[in-house]
Amino acid sequence: MDKHATRLEQSIVDARKKKDILLMTHIVLGYPSFDDSLRVVEDMVKAGVDLMELQIPFSEPMADGPVILKANAEALKAGATVEQSFEMAERLTKEFDIPFLFMTYYNILFCQGIEAFVDRCKSIGIQGCIVPDLPPSEGQDYLDAMHKAELAPVHIFTPNTPEPRMRFLSDNSSGFIYSVARKGVTGKDTAFSEELESYLTTCRENTSLPLAVGFGVKSADDINFLRGKADIAVVGSETIRVMETEGVAGVKPFIETLVA
Repeated sequence: MDKHATRLEQSIVDARKKKDILLMTHIVLGYPSFDDSLRVVEDMVKAGVDLMELQIPFSEPMADGPVILKANAEALKAGATVEQSFEMAERLTKEFDIPFLFMTYYNILFCQGIEAFVDRCKSIGIQGCIVPDLPPSEGQDYLDAMHKAELAPVHIFTPNTPEPRMRFLSDNSSGFIYSVARKGVTGKDTAFSEELESYLTTCRENTSLPLAVGFGVKSADDINFLRGKADIAVVGSETIRVMETEGVAGVKPFIETLVA
């Protein structure tokens, strides 16, 4: 893959000149409703979030744990569609001046048509995609379409990923690398420890791209641990938990505790 920097990567590099770590959050579009999605994004941006993953609801989100799984199921039950997700994403990219990515699963790209999906991402201002169940070795059409559209295909490192595989994933990525802090699905507890620090050092050694760390990042202490070890802290399940317990109004104060 030609390693010229995509718009997403450049915006991360520029933002990192002003902050020692960036914050990326994750929402499931249409959960609890599309109106709520809009309000949550607005509150997150006001609170200081630097970039955001927008998940297109899917019936079998296999990388996700119970919290995000439930949010996907509830969004679909309420009637959320791929079309509505695109329409909402377009509104968000126009209203808010941060990078937005889609996170979804390959079946949705397949059903839409890969090139049509990617072209529409570009036309509405989405800057990158995370598709956890599409490895680069099986996704050449997707990689070609993303490259042509100058969008960032983001791939995932895990603690099980051998170093040669990390380099292969990095070579086929742009924007950043999403480094999963532990084995398993989203939303479980993560040990912020010397073992994690050692793993992140290995990640750094095997990519020149900015490094995002997610899965189990829940607090300002977790983010402080990641300072100097990662470029982006990713908070996903915890935001949805806060929304479930405190309502949409609870999200902004929670995010403010993370960026303080």
